[in-house]
Formats: sequence, C-alpha cells, structure tokens
Amino acid sequence: MADTKREIERKYEATPDTPMPDLTKVAGVARVVGKGTAELDAVYYDTDDLRLAAASVTLRRRTGGTDAGWHLKLPVSPGVRDEITAPLSDAVPADLAGLVRAYARNEPLHPVVRLLSSRDVHHLVDADGTLLAELSRDAVVAERLHGGKATAQWDEIEVELADGGDPVFLDAVDKRLRKAGVRAAAAPSKLARALTETGAGPVGPPESSGSRTAGDHVLAYVREQTDAIIAYDPGVRRDLPDAVHQMRVATRRLRSALRTYRKVLDRDVTQPVIDELKWLAGELGVARDQEVLAERLHGMVDAVPVTLLLGPVAARLRHWSVAGADAARRTAVAALDSDRYLALLDSLDALRADPPLLKAASGAPVAVLAKAVLKEYDRLATRTDRALSLPAGEERDHAMHDARKAAKRARYAAEVARPALGKAAKRFGKRMKAVQQMLGDHQDSVVAREALRELAIKAHAAGESAFVWGLLYGREDARAGAREAELPAVWAEASAPGIRAALDG
Repeated sequence: MADTKREIERKYEATPDTPMPDLTKVAGVARVVGKGTAELDAVYYDTDDLRLAAASVTLRRRTGGTDAGWHLKLPVSPGVRDEITAPLSDAVPADLAGLVRAYARNEPLHPVVRLLSSRDVHHLVDADGTLLAELSRDAVVAERLHGGKATAQWDEIEVELADGGDPVFLDAVDKRLRKAGVRAAAAPSKLARALTETGAGPVGPPESSGSRTAGDHVLAYVREQTDAIIAYDPGVRRDLPDAVHQMRVATRRLRSALRTYRKVLDRDVTQPVIDELKWLAGELGVARDQEVLAERLHGMVDAVPVTLLLGPVAARLRHWSVAGADAARRTAVAALDSDRYLALLDSLDALRADPPLLKAASGAPVAVLAKAVLKEYDRLATRTDRALSLPAGEERDHAMHDARKAAKRARYAAEVARPALGKAAKRFGKRMKAVQQMLGDHQDSVVAREALRELAIKAHAAGESAFVWGLLYGREDARAGAREAELPAVWAEASAPGIRAALDG
C-alpha cells in the first residue's frame, strides 16, 4: 500500500516582491535555513467533470524536488489533508485509483492541469536544529490540459508543519506574516486556483436555500449522510480506525431517515435506495461486528486471573480475532469495489438532484417532523412493552434486539428534527440513546455468548481445557440478566410523562 502522512499547512498570497518578515521573531524559531530552489512539474488528474476537485481531492503525478511520484491528497479539515504517495509510474497507481473510486465512479481519470513551480525552500528550525516547518515561495505557471487551453501564473507562500509538530506553531507564524501584510490565499489549493483562472472550475452540489420547510430539513440530513458515506470510503479502504463504524453509521442514519420521513419523500421512489443501504450496512457490519466482539472478548480474557487461565486461551482468541478481522475486511472492501455499490452512490446523487417530495414536504417543519418522531417513539414503546412482557430466554433476546433497533431509529429521527425542534429533540435524542446503549450492551452479550460457545467447542475438539470459555460465558449470561433487570427503570426514565407534549411543542 502507498505511504501516508498528515499534511498541515497554510497558504498565502504573494508577488515576486513580497518581503518576508524576520521569522526568527516567532517563538521557538532559532534560524531560517535556505535549502535551495527546486523545479517542480506536476500534472493533476481528474474526470471530465472534475469530480475530484469538486470534493477537494487532488491526484497528481509530480517530478522534480525530493518527493517525485504520485500524490493523492484527501481533505481532513480546513488546512489539513492526508497525503498518500506512490512511486513514479506512467499510469495512475491502482491503489490510488481505488481510493478515489467513490468520487470518480466509472469515469476515467486523465490529465486536466499542469503546474510548473519554481520553489524556493526555507526550513524554520529550533536551537537544536530540529525542523519546525518548511516555508516555500512558489512561482507558479498553470496550463489547462482539459476543458480549455488557457494559462495562468501567480506567486504564493506555503508554510507546512513538520511531521509531528504542534499546529499552534502555524498560528504564531501566521500572526507574524499577517502583521507584515502577507494575506491568506483565497484559494484552498494550487489546483483550485489553476482551475478557476484557466477555465471552468468544478460544479459542486446546488446550494441549499435554507431550512424553511419540513422537506428542507430532511434533504439537508440526506445530503449530510450521503457526503459522510463517500468521505469515509477511502478510510475503509485504508483500514483506518473507526472508518468502517462511521461509514456504517452514516448508512444506517440515511436509511432510517428515508424510512421515517416517508410522508416527506415518496417511499415508492426511495424504497430501492433503502434496500441497497440495508445491503451496504450489512456488508460493512461484518467488519464492525467482528471489531466490537473481538474488543469485548479480549477485555474479558485480560480480566481473568492468571491462576484461572487454563490452556492456550490468549493464543486461540488471537488467532480467532485475526482470522475474523481479515475475512471481515475483505467483505467490506469487496462491497466497495462492486458495481452494486457504485450504482447505490449514483442513486443517491439522483435522489439529491431530483428529490421525490410529497405534499408534507412543504409543510411547517415543527408539525411534520414532530409527528414522524412521535411515530417512531410509539413503535419503540410497543416493542419495549413486548420485551418486558416476555420471560427470560431466546424470544426475549430477540424482542430486546427489536426494541434496540427501534430506539436507534427514534434517535435518528430526532437528529433530523433537531434543527427545527431544538432542545426538545435534543433531550429526546439523549433519552433514546440511553435506551439504545443499554439494549445494545444486552445484544452484544447475546452475540458474545454465541462466540464463546464456538470457541469452547473448538478448544474441546483440540484437546484444550474449555474452562475459561465456560467461565466467560457465565459472566456474559449474568451481564445480560443485569441489563434485562435494568430495562424497566431505563425505559421509565426515557418515557417520562411530558415527552409527547414537549415534541408536539
């Protein structure tokens, strides 16, 4: 896989005559060391309609300087990007092409802009000679290669934080530069400026007209979760911590919103999307469920006194975890590489571009959204009452799991409504989250017991002691019983009198 680093930088407007202030006046800077001038030649790749640029993603092939090769930059936050590099080659590296697949879909990537930069490099170092930041003065010439033939040129200053540096240092440098009259760059990147000054730039999604109606609120949530699914795609492929979880949550939130607000968006149109979101959440769920279960079981084994650890318990659990994680990751990445996934993303684009709004979409948001939230609350109440009416056992386990899913759906419904309903929706959401978490711990215990049973069977078949697996099974059984005993009190607090009146406003 390609190498990755976190890039934190600031960009500034400049001319060839822009004076540079004395940066040794910045706290911590002992010297400014000249490193010479480099001639850089970078060709940026994108689709015909500039889909990468529209998402603030850049993919380039660069020669010259100390880091020749392919560079993919993915936005993290303003001024912060993850830079993934690959060795120099003629074609776009397969690893990098995969990381932008959610943006490019099946559209080919080809050269769109060439940037020639004469870069004068200086290092800001401390008294020990440790690099704090790299300051570059660039004289840039841009040539449009696709979508026009224009050229442009400008000068700019970049200050990039050294690896592992404190971002606060850039604030101090920024203050010194601004005091000297150096202004922050208007464009977020060289590519963005080049596209703007040499022809048509990327076409972003249509601007929201505000949240005046129920439909406005629902569509804003749909856009937010759709963007989240795409943004977390590269992280899942890179196996970043929590990426699978966050992408799965966005998928579930979006699916829940489309189901809950069927009076706002035509369910006949959205049902195929709902079905595909369920499929994607299921494929991602294999990896997420394995991750959660492995963490739970490892924690339980670590808590067992050494005197009770009979047999190769840690080794067996480690082997089980690694094998399960590898299989789960392959399942998740295979889903993202499938044509079915790309078709889902296309359908989400179509839904955003031409939403199937119903009559209620034009209604007052408080009335329409509150009614939908309360309907989800009633669903949760019915499922919780059923769970409470059943004796302990498998049927009750299933009923509590159904209640958990209803609590999550009610919570997500409140998220959509929160901008309109304010504090009432916020308080409601917190109550639903408490119910969801308690029921979630119960369900995790159900799943853990099944895994422990399988581990015990394998240990016994291998001639190992199954004592620890039985011990842990018993502890999980007791934990599940405790959650069941807590349910009446947790539900009574969550369904306190006045909740309906609060949401109804």
